[in-house]
Amino acid sequence: MATGINLKAQPFGESDRLLTILTREFGLIRAIAPGARKAKSRLGGRSELFVVNQLLIAKGRSLDKITQAETVTTYGGLSKNLGKLAASQYLAELVLSQAISEHPQEDLFILLNEHLNRLQSLSNSPLISDSTQIIACLSQGIFHLLALAGTAPQVQLCCLTQRLLIPNFTDENWRVGFSIDTGGIINLSEGKNLPSLSHLYPKKTISLASKTTTVKESGNLYTIESVPQPQLKINTKLTAGQLAILQHLAQPELVDPVASSLSKLISAWDWMTVERTLRQYTEYHLGCSIRSGSLIDTFTHQFIVDPPF
Repeated sequence: MATGINLKAQPFGESDRLLTILTREFGLIRAIAPGARKAKSRLGGRSELFVVNQLLIAKGRSLDKITQAETVTTYGGLSKNLGKLAASQYLAELVLSQAISEHPQEDLFILLNEHLNRLQSLSNSPLISDSTQIIACLSQGIFHLLALAGTAPQVQLCCLTQRLLIPNFTDENWRVGFSIDTGGIINLSEGKNLPSLSHLYPKKTISLASKTTTVKESGNLYTIESVPQPQLKINTKLTAGQLAILQHLAQPELVDPVASSLSKLISAWDWMTVERTLRQYTEYHLGCSIRSGSLIDTFTHQFIVDPPF
């Protein structure tokens, strides 16, 4: 017996469906839903995406087989809105990259269900404010999943100085840097004064031309190679509002993009920038692109003509 949520489904054979399921008890499993593609199959609806079932599974030589499934909950409302559907598929991609087989995944299971439930409860209205809430929920879901995996970016302290960074809303030109290589936020004014970044790159080789010097000592020749110091790469510069968003994402509850005290200082543009920044950071750590990201871009283009990326 296992409780699992369907994250991926594909046709198998003449009428079966191959499911990739995240379970509390056994982590990620792949199992055949026999006859699920038949019109009157009892497993038809139970094998749809984002359906949570209690499952009886028979072990097979190569693939397991679902012998019984009873639905616990569904997230059918996600398919009624492009943004919700894209965001849920986005989160599913991250979960599939994190989950492991034959190991309990209760925390991951609970976290995914929590964020899918939050997405489903949002309005389907095409208003910018409601669409922004979808991007906001997605951004927090991404951050929470990264935090659970131990790879969330550092957003409270400067990665170089380890000093607290507080958003400065009084200066409209104030910015902080976000560096994927260093793992998070960089105080740009502090970064300019740092003489060396070599301690941040202990295992990386740089492809800059090095200089060699020959030294003669007591009849022996020694060659000394001087290697240029790595350069700090800033992937993007963030405003005070965008930093404030990042710093809040670790909280259990999401700040309301419309009703919060910062709503007048933070725009849809800011939320979109944060999502794209987290996407680039996540793709770097995964080593592959997030396919659902293109759906998010399509969704955001509906309510803003020139997105910030």
